[in-house]
Amino acid sequence: MVTVNGAPSDCAGSSIAKLVADGGYQPQRVAVELNEQIVPKTQYESTVVKDGDKVEIVGFVGGG
Repeated sequence: MVTVNGAPSDCAGSSIAKLVADGGYQPQRVAVELNEQIVPKTQYESTVVKDGDKVEIVGFVGGG
């Protein structure tokens, strides 16, 4: 089981890119942390989550 934004998820084996897309996020407007380490956007496709990982996806919101 993987924890994504504080909730358990059965997504072990998925890439960060897939998690971002499945969450409805725009990749250019998020930051992703995997086990308390920022994942560079260039590594979203190649970084695969494993059982026990913790992922935080934070979307940027503009205001004015």
